[in-house]
Amino acid sequence: MSIHYQNTLNYFDNRSTNSSAESFNAKIKVFRAQFRGVKNIEFFLSGLTNIYA
Repeated sequence: MSIHYQNTLNYFDNRSTNSSAESFNAKIKVFRAQFRGVKNIEFFLSGLTNIYA
């Protein structure tokens, strides 16, 4: 419980959330699903860079 205490206070004090990070993670999951699992790490990173950078 005390682990999330500071994050909760940050939202009410600064209106800061991690929604942008969560959104980016969701986009990565969609990208991976399109290719049904990527084995080549260089291709994966270059694809992410081209799409989301």
